[in-house]
Amino acid sequence: MSAAAVVFYVLAALAVTSAVMVIASRNAIHSAIYLVLSFLSMAGLYVLLEAEFVAVVQVLVYAGGIMVLFLFVIMLVNLRDAQALRIRVHGTLSAAVGILAAGLILYTYSRGRIPPATGPSVLREGGNLQRVGEALLTQALLPFEIASILLLVAMVGAIVLARKPSD
Repeated sequence: MSAAAVVFYVLAALAVTSAVMVIASRNAIHSAIYLVLSFLSMAGLYVLLEAEFVAVVQVLVYAGGIMVLFLFVIMLVNLRDAQALRIRVHGTLSAAVGILAAGLILYTYSRGRIPPATGPSVLREGGNLQRVGEALLTQALLPFEIASILLLVAMVGAIVLARKPSD
């Protein structure tokens, strides 16, 4: 077994374990820390795939920005009242989603619809940043623009809601 395969299995096990701990942890702060660990291990998997740009975006956007937002929400919301309901709902919901995801993966695999893996050599032709840019501005232009409009609407809505009413 090569060193890259060992690193892959370690990072994959770390990602899955920390994702399970996000759901299983009773403390919201601990769940957030496990989520950061899951994000970082996913970034490591992206590096193994030679998608360095996606790995950096994963660390900056998710492990940095989104987690700061989550921590602010956790600290501002009183979680003591909803603790028992949270544990019951999360356990049931996570079990249902896990069973559904496993079923979909098995169904897709049994039908032979999993595409063959394109190795890192494909990414070397023009660099992965160039590939991401070309894909965003050619194949995924409409969803990219719709996402930007939705983010703009959300930002304007947040500003309107945060404003104090003028009397």
